[in-house]
Amino acid sequence: MSAVEVATSKNYIGGRWVEARSGGVSEVRNPATGDLLGLVAKSGAEDVDAAVTAAAGAYERWRRTPAPRRAEMLFRVAELLAQRKEDLARLMTQEMGKVLAETRGDVQEAIDMSYFIAGEGRRLHGYTAPSEMPHKAAYCVRAPLGVVGVITPWNFPMAIPSWKIVPALVCGNTVVFKPASYTPLVGLRFVEIFEEAGVPAGVVNIVTGPGEAAGDALVEHPQVRLISFTGSTETGLRLAEKCARLGKRISLEMGGKNAAIVLPDADLGLVTDALIWSSFGTTGQRCTACSRIIVHRDARADLTDRLVARAERLRLGDGLRPETEVGPVVSSSQLERVHEYVKIGTREGARLLTGGRQISDGAFARGHFYAPTIFDQVAPEMRIAQEEIFGPATDLIEADSFEQAVTILNDTRFGLSASIFTRDINAAMSAIEEIDTGIVYVNHGTIGAEVHLPFGGTKFTGNGHREGGLQVLDVFSEWKSVYVDFSGRLQRAQIDRE
Repeated sequence: MSAVEVATSKNYIGGRWVEARSGGVSEVRNPATGDLLGLVAKSGAEDVDAAVTAAAGAYERWRRTPAPRRAEMLFRVAELLAQRKEDLARLMTQEMGKVLAETRGDVQEAIDMSYFIAGEGRRLHGYTAPSEMPHKAAYCVRAPLGVVGVITPWNFPMAIPSWKIVPALVCGNTVVFKPASYTPLVGLRFVEIFEEAGVPAGVVNIVTGPGEAAGDALVEHPQVRLISFTGSTETGLRLAEKCARLGKRISLEMGGKNAAIVLPDADLGLVTDALIWSSFGTTGQRCTACSRIIVHRDARADLTDRLVARAERLRLGDGLRPETEVGPVVSSSQLERVHEYVKIGTREGARLLTGGRQISDGAFARGHFYAPTIFDQVAPEMRIAQEEIFGPATDLIEADSFEQAVTILNDTRFGLSASIFTRDINAAMSAIEEIDTGIVYVNHGTIGAEVHLPFGGTKFTGNGHREGGLQVLDVFSEWKSVYVDFSGRLQRAQIDRE
């Protein structure tokens, strides 16, 4: 693509597409080929302030729009996403790198979330309860918060924004969206669809730019009531400190160090299929990726051979090519991070079974490719078994018993996703009870979620909120308790008891 053909995208603020106040732009490049895909606004605090002001101005009208009417617009969003699924998926593969089958799934998740949450526009359930006093009604309703700031990562550039923006809107909030700097083009297309679906000006706004400028300004803006953030634990905790000082809400979805337990009675064919997918799908760049395989000593040798053989057959390349199974990592800095962890693992005494190198020859020369990597002889306390790598690397850790395997699995600061492979129903049910994560799979890998169940984790993976399911509505709404006394006299609860 020549420089003449490259488009420059603008921010969407108050129903208008506008340049950054500074006039600055940033490049967006394909991580597989290095090709320039486009230029986007390089925004700062002034642009964020304009977007928040627009969202605040649109809030009163939007919150008074009946929830079923808001939901009808979100239903149209889902329909437009479905119509443009293939185009959006192809753009996402070019921008982020994961293979086309996965980007289609990313768009489908946004479609599913939009349909699911649109259905809640005719419910948004509160609840009624009996009053302790006669001739008195008691019930609860949901109320919106105001302006919501949405900050999302690059690995799921449409699914994760949908988890936040769509429920925020159905609850009656307005939104300022800052997508990840690596994947702004998909975010901009997403917002175009809200505009086309009839969402009023100012209700959804998007500002592109670096986190240290646009992101921090969004977090610190006094008119933003809630920040919904998905990203690294380190960044999330820093944002949580800021929000605590400013007295505003924050919903955090952060890191993971996910593990699968493999017991001797497991179907190793299934295990191999599932763990290759869990470890190397999305090039390992998922918060739910399986980066620890805790295998019983009686199954270790056979499983190790199967995993290594399968990993070495995986085909790397441009995600738009139909034969590609593993795309690039998103950037040169992420490539360096992955390789640095490989060096750390080697220094710690782990044995590198396969991978552990950048692929940069021939067709791979302009991209960020890393060979699928498996370590063996990994001790649970090693850094590669404790810290999130976020790349195509996984560890084999041996356990002598089910109990020891669960102990190893739980012994990290993260608690997002886990799985167990066994034919023993007692072991499976015990694992569900004992594993300390927000998601547990039985006879499946650690990745994959459905929009109608809550998504999130324990410990340093999050701060207790959930995305997906009906539970996401609690993030984007306040509970309002209502008491209607029709007795005609003063009744003092807990005091005047008949």
